[in-house]
Amino acid sequence: MALESLKEVARKIAGSSSIDKKFVEEMVKEIQRALIKADVNVRQVKEISDAIKKRALSEDVLPALNAKEQILKIVYEELLRGVGEGLEIPLKKAKIMLVGLQGSGKTTTTAKMAKYFKDRGMKVAVVAADTWRPAAYEQLKQLAEEYGITFYGEKGEKDAVKIVKNALERLKDCDMLIVDTAGRHALEDELIEEMVKIAEVLKPDYKLLVLDAAIGQLASKQAEAFHNAIGINGIIITKFDGTAKGGGALSAARQIGIPIAFIGTGEKVEDFERFDPAGFVSRLLGMGDIKALMEKIERIASEEELDPEAFLKGTFTLKDIYKQIEAMNKMGPVRKIFEMLPFGLGMKVDDDVMDMTQEKMKRFKVIMDSMTEEELLNPKIIDSSRIRRIAIGSGTSPQEVKELLTYYKTMKNLMKKMKKNKLPIKGLGKLGF
Repeated sequence: MALESLKEVARKIAGSSSIDKKFVEEMVKEIQRALIKADVNVRQVKEISDAIKKRALSEDVLPALNAKEQILKIVYEELLRGVGEGLEIPLKKAKIMLVGLQGSGKTTTTAKMAKYFKDRGMKVAVVAADTWRPAAYEQLKQLAEEYGITFYGEKGEKDAVKIVKNALERLKDCDMLIVDTAGRHALEDELIEEMVKIAEVLKPDYKLLVLDAAIGQLASKQAEAFHNAIGINGIIITKFDGTAKGGGALSAARQIGIPIAFIGTGEKVEDFERFDPAGFVSRLLGMGDIKALMEKIERIASEEELDPEAFLKGTFTLKDIYKQIEAMNKMGPVRKIFEMLPFGLGMKVDDDVMDMTQEKMKRFKVIMDSMTEEELLNPKIIDSSRIRRIAIGSGTSPQEVKELLTYYKTMKNLMKKMKKNKLPIKGLGKLGF
């Protein structure tokens, strides 16, 4: 996506031999190009770039930083100011109403959000109140069942307000109620009337607008229209992946002063996260998001009864990998883990390792089942003859066994790098953020 080019800007700053006026002016132009291509509002682009240029050319370098770190710090802070606030929904009893146009991803987001809160110990239920799109009921029901979430809907019922009323009676014991509402191709009077009635009955603690990241400059008008109609508390940006620009939705939130609550970065349930402005901007610049990574490790480690400290020792064996594979699976693709590390900690990793799939993880476990205790504890002894024996015993190929060993070495080196850099849970360590 267009915002990805900001990482290249940060790399150029970090790798520059000198910081002078010419370098600053060229850097600012690159930032402008990246933001404009990402559909960020032109006025906001000018405000951000002007502030970066002014500070970079006038501020004295702080004693604890060198010139490059000072410039990175300024770029980070001004982009953070441009992104605005995030909305954190606390883990307590609440009713949430999702609204948005058809195709924005409301139904999928309803399920993802429910899973997000369920994973954090909340008793969650979802309500299918989209009576306009025929497939909405079945889609939400299927997703809810898949994720083990309480579902309520009335198939064939056309009165969305009635469905919500009944849901409130049936689901009183739930901590969190998330209601999926109807969307249209445009914000019509009939849709506004239905949303208002649902809000009157539900009395939601949060009314969240779901915006497609690819909507571009239209995001501001759409957000303003929904806000004027029912009053929006927060925004969720969906499909914020490698193909979406996303800047328009970010601009919309900033422009009308509504915080962003969550972003969806892919189709999978784990591709959904609370919007933390600091971590988001850090990742845009390739500086990683150590706080989010450690929180994810700690949550999943507790589910799998693993020790987060042991996870990061960098001394684990294949036997440890066997126990941790399910945890790694829940963390998502290896590529997403690397995105949370500052500049990838300088590690170059093969695409095959980065794009590790759940199916391949399962095959790795089968391969390890064919290994001896000694091989699991000391992978260095696995030579070509052992690889052939393991492949035959596991019904796989020698190449797959080698892939497992490559994956193991990559993860071991990654953990060693994290330990060597002494990256803390909070902040970005050496960069001083």
